[in-house]
Amino acid sequence: MTYLSRIRINPLRAKGREFLRNPRSLHGAVLGGFPDPPTDRVLWRLDARGHRVDLIVLTPSRPDWSHLVEQAGWPDADGEHVLVRDYTPLLGQLAPGREFAFRLTANPVQSTMTPTKRTASQLERWGDRKPQRGFRVAHRTVAHQLEWLLRRTAGYGFAIPVARTDDPAPGLVPASDAKTPYEVRVVDSTRYRISKKDGAKPVTMQAITFEGRLAVTDPDALRAAMLSGIGPNKAYGCGLLTLAPLRSADG
Repeated sequence: MTYLSRIRINPLRAKGREFLRNPRSLHGAVLGGFPDPPTDRVLWRLDARGHRVDLIVLTPSRPDWSHLVEQAGWPDADGEHVLVRDYTPLLGQLAPGREFAFRLTANPVQSTMTPTKRTASQLERWGDRKPQRGFRVAHRTVAHQLEWLLRRTAGYGFAIPVARTDDPAPGLVPASDAKTPYEVRVVDSTRYRISKKDGAKPVTMQAITFEGRLAVTDPDALRAAMLSGIGPNKAYGCGLLTLAPLRSADG
């Protein structure tokens, strides 16, 4: 059974602020929701909407988030601050041609042997020498981030339809197609500087959040992508794709 959780984070508390700026710390707190290490992957992301921040977590078994509420929530306040629900029914609704609203936080990167400018850590390790494998470089523009996603959708069992607009709207056009907008846009971009336990130089990561509409093309492939994640840095809050029913035109 698969569970999707939503935990509201209080950004005014010290631990809440730490979780928002440090994906490594939040990853440890997420794994703390289980008495034993999960055998399957746990995916999570942060959803910020205005002044509200929610932690969304996909787990292979039912978790206990009481420690997160105590450390970084509102433990004594009224209201529903934690929601845990069975995600299995939605996974069973995937069928070819069916459309859903989606949200995905991912780390769009490319591998290149010749980056425009090497980072300090790349220079320290390789200097001007040719590396043994390509450097992982983040896509920095919205157009290239959209293109990164659109190139991968077929392998993940879905397609993103062409947008139902007369002219391309800002943030809807990938770099390779300057005229065709799609039903997806970038709604958030957060840059993290992640420290390492061994004292090595911190690594940087750009978490990009996409929202839009998708159509199922291969239910099994899409289900696998939802459970295993999309792209790199899954331990640091990237890769979680969630679906929701589309709102009706009159709703």
